[in-house]
Amino acid sequence: MRRLFWLGVGAGAGVYVTHRVKRRVERFTRTWSPEGVAARAVSTGQSAGDRLRLFASDVRTEMQTREEELREAVRMDQAPPDAGDPRPRRVLKARYTIIDDDKDGN
Repeated sequence: MRRLFWLGVGAGAGVYVTHRVKRRVERFTRTWSPEGVAARAVSTGQSAGDRLRLFASDVRTEMQTREEELREAVRMDQAPPDAGDPRPRRVLKARYTIIDDDKDGN
């Protein structure tokens, strides 16, 4: 009786393992078939295109913001500073830095 029990357990385990291996092999062959590779390439290309579009949009937005900061820092849209100032200074508000002309050699 014991032998018959273990024969049944072995046969059941063999059927189960064979079924699982067959499913994995089928999934592997389906994934790496020409159709599966093409489908993955298309979906990857589409998602990469979407991410690239979002990145370009972020770059444009940040570029405009930085340009506004720089224009404000160099006061391009304002009248020139008073020429009678004995010690001219440039103030870069965008980076919160004060640069003295005599320190940087100008």
